[in-house]
Amino acid sequence: MKRFLGYINFYELLRPIGQLLAFSFGSAALMSSIALALALALDNTLVGASLMDKYGVTLYTYTLLNLPQVVIDGLTIGFVYAAIALGYTMVYGVLEFINFAHSEIFAVGAFVGVELLIALDSTGVLAGATLGMAYAYLTLAIILGMLAAGFLAMSVERIAYRPLRGAPRLVPLISAIGVSFLLQDVIRLIESLTTGQFNRIIPTFGNFDSRIIFGKFAMGSSKLILGISIKSIIVIGAAVLMLVGLNYLVNATRIGKAMRAVAQDRATASLMGINVNRIISTVFLVGGLLGGAAGVLYALKFTRIDPFVGFFPGLKAFTAAVLGGIGNLTGALLGGIVLGMLETFAGSYMGVFTMGAAGSEYKDIFAFSILILVLIFRPQGLMGKNVGQKA
Repeated sequence: MKRFLGYINFYELLRPIGQLLAFSFGSAALMSSIALALALALDNTLVGASLMDKYGVTLYTYTLLNLPQVVIDGLTIGFVYAAIALGYTMVYGVLEFINFAHSEIFAVGAFVGVELLIALDSTGVLAGATLGMAYAYLTLAIILGMLAAGFLAMSVERIAYRPLRGAPRLVPLISAIGVSFLLQDVIRLIESLTTGQFNRIIPTFGNFDSRIIFGKFAMGSSKLILGISIKSIIVIGAAVLMLVGLNYLVNATRIGKAMRAVAQDRATASLMGINVNRIISTVFLVGGLLGGAAGVLYALKFTRIDPFVGFFPGLKAFTAAVLGGIGNLTGALLGGIVLGMLETFAGSYMGVFTMGAAGSEYKDIFAFSILILVLIFRPQGLMGKNVGQKA
């Protein structure tokens, strides 16, 4: 046992957990401070008076009471973005091009997992499942979605990207966009031939939709309930496990060392005996596994998927990767959490602070505006390094 534990690098296991806590608390504290400062500034204005008439509480109190729920929701979607963003940033770190087909690989994972659960539900297995078996079936759906997405990512790399590896960078980028559209239509074709439906709803089973209630607060004539759903806990827990596992793989294993060597200099890595093609395929496999798991978790969280389900989450995840520093695994984690927080805070408070003039539908504009500002003043992202382009 001691010999086995001697091979485990506990520093690399604990370091990402510390980063997760630091990024989560830091982002929550920063966004909460901004929201409370705005609420305090607007409390004695027409905005505060309007809220007082509606709920019977001050704008500052309303903002403060809603903060815990907003932070929980922000972390949930932020971890999903981070899990998807890691697929983008891993490929960019090794090949220095954006795999825009990653969003459709995410969608394939979601469809495979959801279709498995729908098939099980049609046989009546899910309806009579115990709590333990419900979690087992969900785990099976996640694993199957991961495998399908992982092997699809490897196939895409072998067929569409490897022959273009020596071409100018614009060529594989266009190929990635073409693969993205192709996979969208393939999903539509398969669904139309097999089910005749484009929109698929994940079955209701287990206790995933129930909530853990932390407290109830009176807010004027209404009552605010603070809690978190079981499925949100599953999403956060699974995302944390994936992020920690990936960090350990890249920084504490021989395969990870080979990945870092290939990312630094492919030619030299090849001369040192590293099979570059195999390592690049492994990078796509790992990125696809993460994307497939994130797809099933996304379906669990939002219940409905369609052939275009990967577009917006993929775009947001790419934004998160750029925001944190494309090619930097820690940056992708930070970018996902920050983007999730930005979206949730904007969606929750923007309508209140503007008296309905700009509601939650403007949260995407707000998030992308922040991205533009970051890229103007720090083009390499929050944690990226400003390095010269390789020849």
